[in-house]
Amino acid sequence: MTQSAFSYVDDVLHAEGVSAASLAEQFGTPLYVYSRSALTEAYHAYADACDGRRAKIHVAVKANSNLAVLNVFARLGAGFDIVSAGELARVLAAGGKAENTVFSGVGKTAAEMREALDAGVKCFNVESIPELHALNEVAKAAGKKAPVSLRVNPDVDAKTHPYISTGLKSNKFGVAFADARATYAQAGAMSNLDVIGIDCHIGSQITEISPYLDAVDKLLDLVEQIEADGAQIRHVDVGGGLGITYDDETPPDIGDFVRTLLAHVEKRGHGQREVYFEPGRSLVGNAGVLLTRVEYLKPGEEKNFVIVDAAMNDLARPAMYEAFHRIVPVVKRAAQAHVYDVVGPVCESGDWLGRDRELAVEPGDLLAICSAGAYGFVMSSNYNTRPRAAEVMVDHERARLVREREEVKQLFAGESILPE
Repeated sequence: MTQSAFSYVDDVLHAEGVSAASLAEQFGTPLYVYSRSALTEAYHAYADACDGRRAKIHVAVKANSNLAVLNVFARLGAGFDIVSAGELARVLAAGGKAENTVFSGVGKTAAEMREALDAGVKCFNVESIPELHALNEVAKAAGKKAPVSLRVNPDVDAKTHPYISTGLKSNKFGVAFADARATYAQAGAMSNLDVIGIDCHIGSQITEISPYLDAVDKLLDLVEQIEADGAQIRHVDVGGGLGITYDDETPPDIGDFVRTLLAHVEKRGHGQREVYFEPGRSLVGNAGVLLTRVEYLKPGEEKNFVIVDAAMNDLARPAMYEAFHRIVPVVKRAAQAHVYDVVGPVCESGDWLGRDRELAVEPGDLLAICSAGAYGFVMSSNYNTRPRAAEVMVDHERARLVREREEVKQLFAGESILPE
């Protein structure tokens, strides 16, 4: 297992002090299970490394937007990073504060800008000149000044999957580095914008510190040029993207990562600026598993299949990114293992959760798909008219249902047929 909060006791997988088998029995499958202690431990790894420094943690809501998960972080004092007005509503419903929330995203609408401005968000991370003009007009109509940071694309290779690399010239995100200085000058000339920071986010599932240091160096070089032009940059947002262990990856220790970046900023003579971190996956990824039940074993000429009740609509990452998740039995069997592809019931050849896995299983057995706390439920869908899974939070020996399983009738409650 890759998650310390999930371990075997007498050959039965437990989430903290609760048997995963009992959770499946009580709440059904597919089932997302989160560990409060794992969420707390990961947050403290960031917070402790920031202690005594001018640094702030903004949890990336897109990684896991369950209200109970967000509430755990809000109680710990976290800020939040959002990419939609819907995520802002979730933050507020979970006990977070707008003044501790930064609004990122490449396609904010005017309506979303108005909502965030009225709520009093901490900063808008703006990604293009047209967005600057739109935000300026929204702020002018509201009689307010919008706090702004420009997301700059530093053209740094994060050495990760191309779908989750966001800092290259070919990516849709951010202002081109070569255009950033002039764009800051334009922003500074707009009457209803208050330019306060600089931002970058180079990708996700990054397992080395060096790309961050390269990006920070380019940002700080740019800050010096911008301030020479008369602007005042109060914070530097280094984004998120730190990777986790899914299989054999060896990402940096969270504390070492944070301390290294903060020390680098200070070494460059910018210690007076506040540094923002926007972690997502590294906070929640290994704090969750997806439980699923084996429906059938299907032998084939070239492949053997374990058909389970979870599918690509429940966990999209394998189909979307060919992502690897460990798959382990909830109850270990003393039997011979065979090699299987673990697949779901969705009518797509891409509906697989794991390939070529050695498993000793029988129909009715439970499996746990590990490292499913990030980009798991939050990316799930109702494809094939499948209700989305329930979500449970475990806290020591207690388990609480934090999202009810959908019912089929809910999926078409807002639809109607044509009249005669």
